[in-house]
Amino acid sequence: MMPRQQGCRSLHLNEDNGRFGLLALLIVLYLLCGAAVFSAIERPSELRAHGQWHGTLRNFSETFNISLQDLNSFLREYEAAIAAGIRADALRPRWDFTGAFYFVGTVVSTIGFGMSTPVTIAGKVFLIFYGLLGCAATILFFNLFLERIITLLAVVMKAVRERRIRNSGILPPGIRHDFSAYSLPGWKPSVYHVMLILGLSAITISCCASAMYTPVEGWAYLDSLYFCFVTFSTIGFGDFVSSQSAAYEYQSLYRGANFLFMLMGVCCIYSLFNVISIVIKQVLNWMLEKMSCLFCQRCNKANNLLGRRNAIRPGSKSRKGRPGQPTDSDGPCDSDTEGRRLSGEMISMKDLAASNKVSLALMQKQLSESANGYPRTVCGSSRHNGFSGGVGALGIMNNRLAETSNSR
Repeated sequence: MMPRQQGCRSLHLNEDNGRFGLLALLIVLYLLCGAAVFSAIERPSELRAHGQWHGTLRNFSETFNISLQDLNSFLREYEAAIAAGIRADALRPRWDFTGAFYFVGTVVSTIGFGMSTPVTIAGKVFLIFYGLLGCAATILFFNLFLERIITLLAVVMKAVRERRIRNSGILPPGIRHDFSAYSLPGWKPSVYHVMLILGLSAITISCCASAMYTPVEGWAYLDSLYFCFVTFSTIGFGDFVSSQSAAYEYQSLYRGANFLFMLMGVCCIYSLFNVISIVIKQVLNWMLEKMSCLFCQRCNKANNLLGRRNAIRPGSKSRKGRPGQPTDSDGPCDSDTEGRRLSGEMISMKDLAASNKVSLALMQKQLSESANGYPRTVCGSSRHNGFSGGVGALGIMNNRLAETSNSR
């Protein structure tokens, strides 16, 4: 009897660890599925490319009477030249001031195209310390941008909602004509509305940027869209890199627009990713809640079969004062109230005495937590729907959206 109740309680107390483990498992499955899909799509093309390249090498070797060993040695030298920024076509200098500025921008934004890399020992050592501070500062900038964009969207969406309510005719005439007399205290925007707005903004920025890259860089429009996502999401493969030619028509205007599109796109996609993470966390909370409720139902059925009393639930609230036992239960489906409602048995004297012993301590604890502004109740929904606390972007969005609010 005791091990089963302890297992049910440990499931509630380890909700965060369970969410972490479940997310890790889902990510592994996601990676396996992605690997299978990309392998099925790209592997045939890779094999064809290998075959064509080996055929080209053999034809070149036979035509110009060059051994394959000498030809491969020459190709290795050419690969080293490519790593140093040398191309057959004329490109912009990699390490003049503007080229170096483009490089450090890709470093601190974690895009890392790879078209420019330091080759000297001093450059590599400096990059380690420079990137450590620059990447941290840029992440802070993205988080502050996220905080302000969420606040701005909340203010705009709240004003729109208030205007729609005033124009709907459901308010009394006195409130309807007084602009400042009506408000929505405690109202917060839904994460789905914010996600929709950020998604549309990211699509708009990507489409406008692609319309610029297509004629200037000579890429196909779909390739330009692909470049925008890879860049804005800071993946940065480096197969497509903008603003690398030696000269452009309206060069200063183009490079300035390229910088602004990248800045807006990275900030927007970063915010969108963090809002999507809220939706993913909601799904994880729902899955854990279902699993926890199923486990608790099995515990309760076993307890009922063994004739346990459900009035005060010895071992739950009556054990709160005992040393070595857990004192809180944050699970989403604690069945104390349900047991008291469903049970028709009389409370035992032992349970009553144990309950009276801890009543004063519980009252002091509840008053202390209420004074500090974070009361903990039995139901798991009081834990901000699984979004209490948080670090970084999750901490910024905590209690700013309807789905992360403790009043929800």
